[in-house]
Amino acid sequence: MGFSRAELERFRDATVPDLLPEPLRLLFVGINPSLWTAATGAHFARPGNRFHPALHRAGITDTLIDAADGYTESDRAQLTGRGIGITNICPRATARADELTREELRAGARRLDRLVAEHAPRVVAVLGITAYRTAFEAPRAVTGRQESPWPGTALFVAPNPSGLNAHASLDDLAEAYRGIATAAAIGGN
Repeated sequence: MGFSRAELERFRDATVPDLLPEPLRLLFVGINPSLWTAATGAHFARPGNRFHPALHRAGITDTLIDAADGYTESDRAQLTGRGIGITNICPRATARADELTREELRAGARRLDRLVAEHAPRVVAVLGITAYRTAFEAPRAVTGRQESPWPGTALFVAPNPSGLNAHASLDDLAEAYRGIATAAAIGGN
C-alpha cells in the first residue's frame, strides 16, 4: 500500500496507541510518529525507517517486520511476546521531527516519567540523541547508557533509525539495539 502526500497530510497531529505489553521489559521511545506511522497505526512504519530492520539484524526479532502496511498479528506477537514496547516522546504525528517544539519535547519527558512509573520496564531506550538532549535537558549527553531518573529502570540513548539520519548505519543501529536488548535480558535468535 502507498499513500499520496494529501492522504498522509490527513494524519497530521494524529496519535498512535503505545505498544505496552505486560510485562514490559524494554520500552523503545521514538521521537514522534511519522504521518505514515499514524496512517497505518504501526510504529516506525515509514518505508526507509531502519528500526525493524535493525531489530532483525540484531537478532531481536525472528523475522523482518515490514510495518509499511501496519502490523500483522505475527509482527505484534514478535514484539509483545518478548516484552518489547514502543512509545514516543511526543505523541503528535508530523512529517518531520523538527516540527516539534522544545516545550512539546519537555512535556514528552514528563509523559515518559508517568509511563515508566506505571509499567516499570527493565530498560528504556530513547531513539534520537538530539530529541533526548532537549526533552531531558541534558545538552551534553552522548549515545549509550545514561544516568536513569527511574529507580530499577536502566536508560539508554541510541541513534534515531529514521532514514534521514545519515550519522548511523543499519549495522550501527543493530549493534546499539543488541546491547540494549541484552541489558533488558531479551535474547536474540
